[in-house]
Amino acid sequence: MTEYLTKYRKYILECLENENCDFAKLLDYHSEKLSHFQHERFIHLIVLVLFALCTVITILAVAIYDKLTLIPLAALLMGLLLPYIKHYFFLENTVQLLYKDYDAIYKKVHGFSQEDLK
Repeated sequence: MTEYLTKYRKYILECLENENCDFAKLLDYHSEKLSHFQHERFIHLIVLVLFALCTVITILAVAIYDKLTLIPLAALLMGLLLPYIKHYFFLENTVQLLYKDYDAIYKKVHGFSQEDLK
């Protein structure tokens, strides 16, 4: 997903630089893609929260009930949670950039955007 989002954003930026692009079609395409990325981000948020909850519960079980056999599980969950958090933040930040790209495309199609209202 990281590679796909990176390539997609590069494609959008190239289209924005190309004045021969059909920005109306690009706006529709980008809007549809953006909704898919938002859904992906939401699913990843749910998984991240549940995974973090499992990690915390495992660590609490080790700390409160002296379940030393759970230490490897807690370490594994923590080791997997940190890269997942990094991935989620990549998704979040990239979707935020795609919102700005949407505004730029919208401005090319309609001649104004929310940036003009400031």
